[in-house]
Amino acid sequence: MHLHAHGGSGDDRGHDHGHGLGDAATGILGAAVVATLALVVVELAAGYAGHSMSLVGDAVHNLTDVPTLVISWLATRWAQRPPTHEKTYGYHRAGILAAFVNAMILVLASLFVLGESVLRLRHPVTVGTGLMMWVSVLALAINGGITLAVHRGRRDLNMRTVWIHNLGDALSNVAIFAGALAIRWTGAQWVDPVIGIGIGAMVLWSGQGILRESGHILLEGLPREIRLEDVAGAVLRVEGVQEVHDMHIWTLGTDLQALSCHICIPDMHMEESERVLKNIRDMLARDFQITHTTIQFERAGLPAETGLYMPAPVRRSTQ
Repeated sequence: MHLHAHGGSGDDRGHDHGHGLGDAATGILGAAVVATLALVVVELAAGYAGHSMSLVGDAVHNLTDVPTLVISWLATRWAQRPPTHEKTYGYHRAGILAAFVNAMILVLASLFVLGESVLRLRHPVTVGTGLMMWVSVLALAINGGITLAVHRGRRDLNMRTVWIHNLGDALSNVAIFAGALAIRWTGAQWVDPVIGIGIGAMVLWSGQGILRESGHILLEGLPREIRLEDVAGAVLRVEGVQEVHDMHIWTLGTDLQALSCHICIPDMHMEESERVLKNIRDMLARDFQITHTTIQFERAGLPAETGLYMPAPVRRSTQ
């Protein structure tokens, strides 16, 4: 006996929520692209005129925000598209793929800033502290505004990339302002490249974390907040379930988990098996936020089908 359960109402609720957040996020990201481009031009000009490596480094950092924001904007729009005959899961992975690409950009940009700052530390030049202060305040207003604007949607991995990126930008703007004051008071020109090194290290740290998490999702890894044994045990406790095997759990997109498994049940009427199926689906959605399920029922005693991954079957105790 084979019964397949695919996420219904749970998926629909998530889909509606995604549209509401996606529409707002699309507008925010579009405005952020324009503001960031303007900021890059100002910082590059000020960094060149004021001989400030921290401003140039921050301009390069903000320049990497432009493809990051554009990719995120496209991913947000793609994620709202419905499934097709070719993309049967829809475009939920677009945001995850965008986060992976964004993280690679972050890592490369951080290595560039680190290298340039080390060179400037070995060969310091006089920095224009006035320009540093005024431009850092302008940059803080722009980056801080973008950070606050995307704060609500940061549970989405793609939006969290933008949030972390612009939060790092805002913190680096504070550091640049403080560095300008320190240089003005002490004349220590080495402060500027040291701030550049700090900015590069911070971006490298945040970028590799997102790279690791998005890569894990793209490789169909188990969601980090879920343990396979816990889910299998919970399914086994549902009345009517005798054995669970060939279980797979993966992430389709942000806040959308999927599960497939084989379940052995005793010989029963169709109405009873449908009740067991509903109880399993309700439990998975309630306790583990798994709303897209494909469950295959088998009569106890029949040979099990073999999948890509076959953990030891979990059976109900006979005691």
